[in-house]
Amino acid sequence: MIESNRAPWAAAIGGGVIGSVLTAGLLVLAGPSLFGEKLVRDALVSNPDMLVEAGEAYRDRQYASTIGPLRASLEAPFHSSWKGAAKPEVTLTYFYDYACGYCRQSNPALEKLIAEDKGLRVVYRELPILGPESVAAARVALAASKAGRFAAFHDALNAAGRPSQQTIALAARAAGVSPQPVNDPAQEAELKSNMTAAEQLGATGTPLFVVGDRVINSAVGYDGLKEAIAAARKG
Repeated sequence: MIESNRAPWAAAIGGGVIGSVLTAGLLVLAGPSLFGEKLVRDALVSNPDMLVEAGEAYRDRQYASTIGPLRASLEAPFHSSWKGAAKPEVTLTYFYDYACGYCRQSNPALEKLIAEDKGLRVVYRELPILGPESVAAARVALAASKAGRFAAFHDALNAAGRPSQQTIALAARAAGVSPQPVNDPAQEAELKSNMTAAEQLGATGTPLFVVGDRVINSAVGYDGLKEAIAAARKG
């Protein structure tokens, strides 16, 4: 119980009741009037991570209301367009374009995370925004996914480089599927759905990662993704 002769906020901070995120917000918004400017400044200089954590917590709360209604569709893969745990503890949804260099840079980090985290599933969502060859690659990838061969096509095309008629054909041959995009209403619906979801999530390009209540629209690398997965696991 808070002592009656102490200010409630001061007692909470002193007793460790409030976490660093709330403490940071308190120091920034109300701290100077409660504790004095020097105390607030010294606290923030000594603990700069509080501001970062406060910003991240605020960002996650902002996205939570958007992600909530989309979560089921975001985490439900198109046929075999996923890797990792069959019964996941955490699902990371990855919007990407085969022509995106930052996406190719992100792939090794994802593979490492999948290999070491047996409770992680990565759901791959096609977002071909960089031209006709991106669209062609996405459509063949979806055909491979429908045939249960997404991983083989995905890995082969990423190894081959930027999508082109030649690299798509090479990857399709490795996956045992046709290199020619097909007219498939299910594919068109998936691509349209992915584009709509990305727009709702405020995407400005690829890669776009969604995990828990966090949206990451940049190539943050292994450490950034691992931290976001850990936060999602904590709930």
